[in-house]
Amino acid sequence: MPERIVTIVPEDGLHARPASKFVEAANEFDSEVKVGHVDGDQVNAASMLAVTGLGAAAGDEVRLTAEGEDAEAALDELERILTTPEDEL
Repeated sequence: MPERIVTIVPEDGLHARPASKFVEAANEFDSEVKVGHVDGDQVNAASMLAVTGLGAAAGDEVRLTAEGEDAEAALDELERILTTPEDEL
């Protein structure tokens, strides 16, 4: 199962607009995608409640994992969202 460790760039972390963009993108793929703090449990990346419940802030590292036919594409897009400043999303 492919995975990535990503440092969150948007000022709001995984809250508000960045979280919305992140969850929308996760729902566009067939793969099952999970996200969580590097040293913690992972949650469903397609759930707004679960993602915002992580409390992930700018500068935090998160682990992304995906399983399915489009797993690499899903990770590419989610990594792009997490590493792009909010005003550029």
